[in-house]
Amino acid sequence: MPSLSTEANRQSDVPLAGLYIHVPFCSAICPYCDFAVLVGGHEQRRHFVDSLLLEIALYADLELSGLGPVCFDTIYLGGGTPSMLTPDDLGRIFDALRRTVDLTADAKISLEANPEDVTSASLQAWRRLGVATLSLGVQSFDGDELRVLGRRHSPEDAIRSIKQAVAAGFDSVSVDLIFGLPDQDTSTLRRNLEQAVALAPDHISSYELEIHPRTTFGKQHARGELHELPEGQQAELFLLTHRVLAEAGYPAYEVSNFARHPRYRSQHNQKYWRHVPYVGLGPSAHSFDGQQRWWNERHLAKWQRQIEAGHRPVAGRERLSTQDLALETLMLSLRTVAGLDLSSFEARFDFDLVAHNRALVEQLDREGLLRLHDNLLAPTLEGFAVADGLAAGFSLQGLGRQAVRSTSRSIDKRLDRQV
Repeated sequence: MPSLSTEANRQSDVPLAGLYIHVPFCSAICPYCDFAVLVGGHEQRRHFVDSLLLEIALYADLELSGLGPVCFDTIYLGGGTPSMLTPDDLGRIFDALRRTVDLTADAKISLEANPEDVTSASLQAWRRLGVATLSLGVQSFDGDELRVLGRRHSPEDAIRSIKQAVAAGFDSVSVDLIFGLPDQDTSTLRRNLEQAVALAPDHISSYELEIHPRTTFGKQHARGELHELPEGQQAELFLLTHRVLAEAGYPAYEVSNFARHPRYRSQHNQKYWRHVPYVGLGPSAHSFDGQQRWWNERHLAKWQRQIEAGHRPVAGRERLSTQDLALETLMLSLRTVAGLDLSSFEARFDFDLVAHNRALVEQLDREGLLRLHDNLLAPTLEGFAVADGLAAGFSLQGLGRQAVRSTSRSIDKRLDRQV
């Protein structure tokens, strides 16, 4: 497998960051999708790659504020559908990265693919290019659910693609599923999970369906043509997912992510949950340097115009206060099985979280949502079901002000894939 290293003997004190590349093309737009995607032909995809190479060049000699030079040890191509790019275009991207940015000798490349793009030839090409992890957007093994979700593959395509990918020799193969569809019941979800497990991927991601206003589902919901599954049923499906996968040897390590061994956990995605710096390239991609966050132009043409003018295509940025960083650290940690290391939190923010929230911690413990053990504050399975709300009750007033605020920009909504 070819190495992407540009500096095999890099300095050990250079921070390791993650690199995300957003490929905005799909063969069709799924009715639930709120990402920056479009249907584009071969020439438009080729032009995108040309622009991406220029954007990569704009990040030569990258230094992040407060960190200085950085080295990347993970590269994640998400979308959209990165598997729509030809092997030649993917090779052009990897060659540009090799020439331009500092990469470790063992930098892990992850590629998202749709089942209909998986063939023996494509798998061999991706392996030759150095892809270590292949993430397949299966979403369901039920034909009716696939039609509701607007997917272009069949259950048979999904099964075939996983079998071929597992046999192709990638370091790991991951399968994406969606639960919580309107009218979905436990028996259908259980069949989906059992089918996934039977195919023996190394990693499974299972996301709850969200209905966003700008999507087709969102518009149907606003007109009363589509209903969301009641909260109680969503929680039931969430708990079922975790229990079935754990019993099958895929314990959760994050709210939506499961691996059959720790070595198969997503090295890239864990950077988001651990607040490690990352850089995003491509339309709508987000970046974080430990102190500030910025995001690219979402619209493809605007993104390309900025790049062709010689500018990084940044649409906006925000500098995070100490309170913002503390709240994000708390929220992200409570999405993981490991939970929050209270000693590290106190050393970083000079704030004893439990001492300032003793009554709340004891209440959440009584309710079976959190556990305090060995200086770790960790969610239970039931706490996982409400993970995004667990942090909202905590007071950070000792840091100067009440820090609970809207985080629509502060925490990237693609945490699970860029998230």
